[in-house]
Amino acid sequence: MDVFEAISGRRSIRKFKKKDVERELILKIVEAGIWAPSAGNIQSWEVVVVRDEKTKEKLAAAAYMRDFIAKAPVVLVLCADKQRSATIYEERGSDLYCIQDAACAAQNMLLAAYALGLGTCWVGAFDEELVRKTLDVPEHIRPVALIPLGYPDEKPYPPLRREIDDLMNCETFKNL
Repeated sequence: MDVFEAISGRRSIRKFKKKDVERELILKIVEAGIWAPSAGNIQSWEVVVVRDEKTKEKLAAAAYMRDFIAKAPVVLVLCADKQRSATIYEERGSDLYCIQDAACAAQNMLLAAYALGLGTCWVGAFDEELVRKTLDVPEHIRPVALIPLGYPDEKPYPPLRREIDDLMNCETFKNL
């Protein structure tokens, strides 16, 4: 699949078939995350692969009752390692670069999943402390995104997007 096809074709999937996702596909998806850009190549992110039904239900509750999370065969929880990034980049590393690293890895994983015929949805709205408690996440690790993963059971229409002229600035930021 062409990269531009993957970028424009990927959709947020909230309805999944009751079909397990093979371990080999999950490994390919996580490997795609490994190849994402990373500040100083520190790769200051971790992923928790969740298949357990009760844990997925707790994650759905932490995400303000987004039930589709619990119904996905797998949930990938992308986390930023603040401590790892801070070892070189200090405060900017712990406050920003680790989040960027996790976000870049997540985007690669979303695109890889789509290319493999799987559906995903980026979920960023959740109670971080509840996710932390559910997964026993250490204090120096910050949950960044919940990504339900599975075989899609829907085909959403493309959402509207902004026009290039509305968001692109050349040389300096244009007056609004």
